[in-house]
Amino acid sequence: MRQAACTIIATLTITIIMMMWAGCTVGPKYVRPSVPTAPADAFKERDGWKMAQPSDELQRGAWWEIFGDAQLNALESQLAISNQDLKVAQARLQEARAMIRFNRASQFPTISTAPGIASIRDSANRPYFKTTSSTGDFVLPFDLSYELDIWGRVRRTVAASREEAQATAADLETVSLSLHAELAFDYFELRSADAQKRLLDDTVKDFQDALQLTTNRFEGGAAPKSDVAQARTQLETTMVQDTDVSVQRAQFEHAIAVLLGKPPAAFGLPPSPLQVQPPPISIGLPSQLLERRPDIAAAERRVAESNEQIGIARAAFFPTIVLSASAGFEGDSITNWFNWPSRFWAVGPSALETIFDAGRRRATSQAALANYDATVASYRETTLTALQQVEDNLAALRILEQEAQQQKDATASAQESVQIFTDRYIGGADPYLQVLTAQTIALQSERNDVDILRRRMEASVLLIKGLGGGWNVSQLPTVTELGQSGKGHAQETASKPGS
Repeated sequence: MRQAACTIIATLTITIIMMMWAGCTVGPKYVRPSVPTAPADAFKERDGWKMAQPSDELQRGAWWEIFGDAQLNALESQLAISNQDLKVAQARLQEARAMIRFNRASQFPTISTAPGIASIRDSANRPYFKTTSSTGDFVLPFDLSYELDIWGRVRRTVAASREEAQATAADLETVSLSLHAELAFDYFELRSADAQKRLLDDTVKDFQDALQLTTNRFEGGAAPKSDVAQARTQLETTMVQDTDVSVQRAQFEHAIAVLLGKPPAAFGLPPSPLQVQPPPISIGLPSQLLERRPDIAAAERRVAESNEQIGIARAAFFPTIVLSASAGFEGDSITNWFNWPSRFWAVGPSALETIFDAGRRRATSQAALANYDATVASYRETTLTALQQVEDNLAALRILEQEAQQQKDATASAQESVQIFTDRYIGGADPYLQVLTAQTIALQSERNDVDILRRRMEASVLLIKGLGGGWNVSQLPTVTELGQSGKGHAQETASKPGS
């Protein structure tokens, strides 16, 4: 009995010492990589970059309400419920959260049991013992196995799964932002088609009046038949354009239906020409994109995850320490199965160390380092792309605003020219070709007006998307929300991976 007590005490002592060592974690600590961003002064009040004010921040979540279109608001609210791509991203997030719980289970002992009842007969022809015997075996074992996380492999695995879950949450926000932006984009395309349709409908009526004018003049002998032919050609050509707009409108209407998870044949939107103007959008500083873009946040979280993989690979160079214990009852019949003398137990640690693996662990470690370098480059490229997207749409909005004013003046001049040449034609001073040319220019100018407004609205949508749609990195799920406890693992330090 004394010997057994000494054995238990020695085992517990060794276990406590090893658990004290478990605070050690091999591998690099994580520090967020630097990214190429220009200083704030370089962008101050340039191309629309400016400090955001509390009163003009984008609305969190429902950023599309900034356009003030009730129909768009209603459609956007339906997308969050019915879109299938969004459901896929939500399922991926649930999967990532489940993997946290799966990996976190390794931080606790595994307890198992395998009760069994067997009747055993020994062979009469076995070597050395020529006797035959039969016996029973009744066993009820309880086995415990626990890996002491001395080198931090388990902790890093849990941290990596948590960081992947955060990245997946950011992926979900990226998908949501992209889908809502695509819906707004298609909506303004559709409303632009409605505006083009209304313009062409009105123009067809005007050209019908012009055809009637030339017909009356021809019948009265004041104009040649060629004027009638030219007016009819102009009318029919415009009618073709009027019909063709309906094809574009139908395609965008069908695209909206699919985004809402509805069959295109069962969805429809009544015509309503595009009339809204681009809203003012708060930009902020370029460096704030690091906090406002979910795709940048996802890339940064995957850098942290790949940093954990370096530590996991390095932990493979050290021995694995496992604490095992087994206890239970074993007897040769059901009558003595649970008697006190039938008890058994065993407890003690064991170590497993790979002596030779032909460079497998070293190759794994090098692969983890290379993967880290790749994720850092991807993170920086994502940031540069975000800066480019914002700059592109800032420039587009600035230039298109100037172009819209120029086009407005050109349209007014074209409409005046139509009236002048029409009056001169009626007075017999100019041929109908002058009226025809003025009408063509005026129609093209009016269509350009609508097209420029469409491009401005789409640039506004793309700019909001480029700014993250009002999202912020603080919206990533925390440790508690992910079902974890304790402090976050990926705390920034001054050390670098590989140090």
